Amino acid sequence: MELASKTIGFAMTGSFCTFRRVLSEVEVLAKTGANIIPIMSETAYSTDTRFGTCESFREELIKLTGNQIIHTVAGAEPIGPKGYLDLLVIAPATGNTLAKLASGIADTSVTMAAKAHLRNQKPLVIAVSTNDGLANAAKNIGMLLNGKNLYFVPFGQDDCWKKPNSLVADMTKIKETAEAALEMQQLQPILC
Repeated sequence: MELASKTIGFAMTGSFCTFRRVLSEVEVLAKTGANIIPIMSETAYSTDTRFGTCESFREELIKLTGNQIIHTVAGAEPIGPKGYLDLLVIAPATGNTLAKLASGIADTSVTMAAKAHLRNQKPLVIAVSTNDGLANAAKNIGMLLNGKNLYFVPFGQDDCWKKPNSLVADMTKIKETAEAALEMQQLQPILC
């Protein structure tokens, strides 16, 4: 499906090691002509790490999208009643975020955005990035794989020898997954 006329929420949570790859994919989506609404979890919005400063990531996200960042629960709540998103992407989606989504907890800007968006029965795309994807987070991934209007960016083990439980989405497939999700289709194969 053509993305040019769509409004896409793009939510980032605290898997900081993936931010550069994810921001490259935000640029890919922006080049389609879609209106990208950036959303960051409170942690992603306010935490400096060895991967970069929160200010630099915020500045880049605003520059790529041309929109201000939603970064509070109160800021994300209107997504539901106003229904202005055609699609919401969560990339990266941490184990913590996956657990909250699977349990219906909406206590961060990103989980509130997801809850608010899903009430409109529109597609939510999830790009997993968690060190415990084949351990504690596995049950949450399984629950979400079975959820209505939920679509996963294809994922796999990112370092099976050093981090045998770690899973990460192929971030280069975010655009393709989004296009399929707008057609209510799961991009296959889901495991890469």
